[in-house]
Amino acid sequence: MSNAKVQRRLKVKRRVRKNVFGTAQKPRLSVFRSNKQIYGQLIDDLGQKTILSVSSAIGEIDEATENKVAKSFKTGKALAEKAVANGIEEVVFDRNGYLYHGRVKSFADGAREGGLKF
Repeated sequence: MSNAKVQRRLKVKRRVRKNVFGTAQKPRLSVFRSNKQIYGQLIDDLGQKTILSVSSAIGEIDEATENKVAKSFKTGKALAEKAVANGIEEVVFDRNGYLYHGRVKSFADGAREGGLKF
């Protein structure tokens, strides 16, 4: 990954994060996308702590799926199920500087199907 690409994503991330803020009742759903995996966290920005997190590197998600988009969908759904079990139904979506397309969109769709509203 070129340095210019990383700098562009970080610039977009800063611009988005100016307006996206999570609380304990409505946490921020942050997505991180690596080359092989996708990670999601529910973050309370007021208390400065992570409420819960999910990764596609979990055994049953990683082994059962054939491509990264399907893996992202299952990871989003798993995060939503954990969140609903903890009493969280509404979140603020933070795409973390990535385009809302492909794996990030699939993650969001899985989270919506799992019961989260954003």
